[in-house]
Amino acid sequence: MAATAPAAAHMADVSWKVLELRARSKRSGSIYEPLKSINLPKPEGGSLWDKLDHYYRIVKSTLLLHQSPTTGLFPTKTYGDNQKAKVHDSLYCAACAWALALAYRRIDDDKGRTHELEHSAIKCMRGILYCYMRQADKVQQFKQDPKPSECLHSVFSAHTGDEVFSHEEYSHLQINAVSLFLLYLVEMISSGLQVIYNTDEVSFIQNLVFCVERAYRVPDFGVWERGSKYNNGSPELHSSSVGLAKAALEAINGFNLFGKQGCSWSVIFVDFDAHNRNRQTLCSLLPRESRSHNTDAALLPCLSYPAFALDDEVLFSQTLDKIIRKLKGKYGFKRFLRDGYRTALEDKTRRYYKPAEIKLFDGIECEFPLFFIFMIIDGVFRGNPAQVKEYQDLLDPLLQHTCEGCPVVPKYYYVPADFVELEKKNPGSQKRFPSNSGCDGKFFLWGQAVYIIAKLLADKLISPKDIDPIGRYVAPEDQRNVSMRFSNQGPLENDLVVHVALIAESQRLQVFLNTYGIQTQTPQQVEPIQIWAQKELVKAYFHLGVNDKLGLSGRPDRPIGCLGTSKIYRILGKTVVCYSIIFDLSDFYMSQDVMMLIDDIKNALQFIKQYWKMHGRPLFVVLIREDNIRGSRFNPILDMLAAFRKGIVGGVKVHVDRVQTLISGAVVEQLDFLRITETEEAPVFKRLEELDLPKHSKVKRQSSTPNASELEQQPDVNINDWKSKSTYEILQKFNDCNCLASQALLSSILLKREGPNFITKDGTVAEHIERIYRRAGSKKLWLVLRYSAAFAQKFSSSITPHITTLLVHGKQVTLGAFGQEEEVISNPLSPGVIKKIIYEKCHLQDEREAVVQQELVIHIGWIISNSPELFSGMLKIRIGWIIHAMKYELKIRAGDMPAKDLYQMSPSEVKQLLLDILQPQQQGRGWLNRRQIDGSLNRAPAGFYDRVWQILERTPNGLIVAGKFLPQQPTLSDMTMYEMNFSLLVEDMLQNIDQPEYRQIIVELLMVISVILERNPELEFQDKVDLDKVVQEAFHDFQKDHGLPKGSEKQDDMTAFYNTHPTGKKGTCSYLSKAVITLLLEGEMKPSNDDPCTIS
Repeated sequence: MAATAPAAAHMADVSWKVLELRARSKRSGSIYEPLKSINLPKPEGGSLWDKLDHYYRIVKSTLLLHQSPTTGLFPTKTYGDNQKAKVHDSLYCAACAWALALAYRRIDDDKGRTHELEHSAIKCMRGILYCYMRQADKVQQFKQDPKPSECLHSVFSAHTGDEVFSHEEYSHLQINAVSLFLLYLVEMISSGLQVIYNTDEVSFIQNLVFCVERAYRVPDFGVWERGSKYNNGSPELHSSSVGLAKAALEAINGFNLFGKQGCSWSVIFVDFDAHNRNRQTLCSLLPRESRSHNTDAALLPCLSYPAFALDDEVLFSQTLDKIIRKLKGKYGFKRFLRDGYRTALEDKTRRYYKPAEIKLFDGIECEFPLFFIFMIIDGVFRGNPAQVKEYQDLLDPLLQHTCEGCPVVPKYYYVPADFVELEKKNPGSQKRFPSNSGCDGKFFLWGQAVYIIAKLLADKLISPKDIDPIGRYVAPEDQRNVSMRFSNQGPLENDLVVHVALIAESQRLQVFLNTYGIQTQTPQQVEPIQIWAQKELVKAYFHLGVNDKLGLSGRPDRPIGCLGTSKIYRILGKTVVCYSIIFDLSDFYMSQDVMMLIDDIKNALQFIKQYWKMHGRPLFVVLIREDNIRGSRFNPILDMLAAFRKGIVGGVKVHVDRVQTLISGAVVEQLDFLRITETEEAPVFKRLEELDLPKHSKVKRQSSTPNASELEQQPDVNINDWKSKSTYEILQKFNDCNCLASQALLSSILLKREGPNFITKDGTVAEHIERIYRRAGSKKLWLVLRYSAAFAQKFSSSITPHITTLLVHGKQVTLGAFGQEEEVISNPLSPGVIKKIIYEKCHLQDEREAVVQQELVIHIGWIISNSPELFSGMLKIRIGWIIHAMKYELKIRAGDMPAKDLYQMSPSEVKQLLLDILQPQQQGRGWLNRRQIDGSLNRAPAGFYDRVWQILERTPNGLIVAGKFLPQQPTLSDMTMYEMNFSLLVEDMLQNIDQPEYRQIIVELLMVISVILERNPELEFQDKVDLDKVVQEAFHDFQKDHGLPKGSEKQDDMTAFYNTHPTGKKGTCSYLSKAVITLLLEGEMKPSNDDPCTIS
């Protein structure tokens, strides 16, 4: 046995030599020779001209030689006739030519080389622009509805700029490529290049910005054009794409595309709230690349040069450390783990992989020297010479050379088929071979381009400031509160003071508030400044980027968020301030609850404080309406206004003053795109008008009788009795009764039977329901309001952004009633689709569920924005289950009394109840209660999903619970332990469990199994593990010990078990442990291979 090891090593060495000779024979006669024959003069110690001439010759022979003379694009393959150009690769080639041109600017007599190189870059950038502009129809469609079939192409014919692949043939949706184009466009124009020529091009670029703004909600195929790691054709939300989009938006915001020669109408506008969404999404996704990619080398150009997308140093270090730890090899970085690209085992005849196929590539992934180069550039930017030297020393042996001595960067190094098994057994033991790129005129142009940029930087022929004129990189010691236009940096100490203007809608309201010491202004008193609703600002932005020749409309109809409404606008000679969307008169009943308005104001202020990143202070307009102070609503509003006067609201510092005074310290946005010629009709905008009421008339503050609410909420008809009665009888009863609740129920019968347009003597059924809705709103009858809102299928416009907020925080959302089929939302959806889901899934048992679920989504959206820690351990937010938990909580609180009806509570009371159940469970609660709440919230302990992975490794036949099966294969082959998709798969396995407390017992059981297997490494399960059976066994033991009655009615009642403490001698975990050990020792176990008890 011992003698066979050297023999195997000798055979491997011989095989390697044979393979190397074979590879050399293939290259013989080519222009490539071994390193020793290099005859290119070395630039060390020469003049500046000699050094630049050295790089000029390399760039000419390896890059510019291949640039298309017609489009200026660079081909992906530098040989053959059918040449295709990738936008992404061409951009780096243009950046290389531009970088060398910047170096030549230091020489007075450059023999025309600066001009040549600059215009090579310009020609490429304009070639990409030409290809893009021919697809303006796709841009128009994509900005309205971002679908893979409507996106800009990312590959074109290098010589004609024509499309070469359809969407079925190629994964074109790559937001990173469009973002990189915008970023380099700004960098190059800032350095003095003229790339954009006319207003058609300006409007087109503005429309590209509209597309990129939505990166945070558009899954794409990423840099590697594969989307999911499984290479099955499904797109994912990628950190690298979102990060590049964020960087591009920061760079291009307020930028003049005509450079120093530009005027106001060549400036680009960015929605600051959309930028902030991308920022939040990036921070939420990192250090992951996506759900299936735990990490990825594509993050390097996102976090470092050229994007520098992250402003959080801790998160940057954490992400970079993971990339280096997981992906770095001797020959470069792997793109990502289990990447089959160009490995010996990849079937190159198939575009997609089969399920579990990626397991084949484990440990033999190709390594790309390109990423060593990115680390060199990063070291130069960060002033880290040790890092620069480390990666230069790693890179130099990997370079190939032409016979002229030009260095060539191989695309990748691979493990040959003969050595795959040896490499898998002993990772890193086998020599890898360079790809064809670098042989016989085959160049990997992306690598070549980045290599030249790195060498120019390392040799100090250009400085980081030269190739980053807009200052994307800001050293930690220089970080300050600089404009978002040029940087991702915010204030180091976020001690922002929000400027607040209090506006009363009428003069008599102003007089009334003044008696309580609250100083306000009316719309007339702020003139000539105008006050607009945010929807008027949206209307103004419709004119941004319009181009009839290209078929491009303006900005899509998207609301302006809190950050956007905190700026001052100059529009057609007018100065405009806007109030936030939270002050809009909404058709959804939640706006009838003044406590919700107060909550919304506090949330908005906290949000602004956290995410404001601009020079100048935010100006927050508080609009006070007469309706806000009627009846019982007055005191809470007065308390909030008093807090404004004291200077602190919800933990945020505020400064209240007159609008005219605050305007000087605010951020002013000039909307100069609204250029109106004499022949054009100026758009009409509606400003906030002061209510024309007598100044000294009395503000009505009286509310209806306090007890009337309780009486009127209860219907005096039984809906089941009336369903069988004739339409005539229902109409008679409807006209005779005064109870709004009864009228709502009777209307619902008519609605289902006759339809919304059925005409009665007082109008249609739909009009009846609307009237009931309005009357119930004025009287604050929440039960009736919810009934009528559900019957009228009311839908809150803010649902969509709040669902996006939850997804941005890495959660999944399910809509649907408890115990019924649920719809899982993993990616952002349009409002129409969400409304359809809500009224299909939540309307089945109780109509009110459809509107209460909307309430919950809005509440949760605000809470997770300001207190994300309340949702730790909750991967899936099941709205129907949370409502179940809230109803259960009300039942606990009521004790022996009838529980309070959730549907009769005001929205603010519902929110407070939600906050109560989200808090960690109070001591003194029974374990049944705790399990009910935690199970309903889908909470899992820390490390839970990793532990399930470890169980699955020792369970060849998988796990099953409530009929849902989690197989060991292809799960372990397809996925890795720490990826998000595995966690979601575990949640999917638990989805069928219909009792929250039982779900929590299953979670506890899985933790118990994990601990037992961890302490007994020699054991593994042989058969499929049925978790339900294990729990039943544990429960039977529990019954024996507690001597519970054996009557059939009590046999399956597990209440006592659920209410038992988990730990201790008689705790649930002891019973679960015993059942697991019994299962392991009853022959359903086999020793694992490394059984310590085995002697021979």
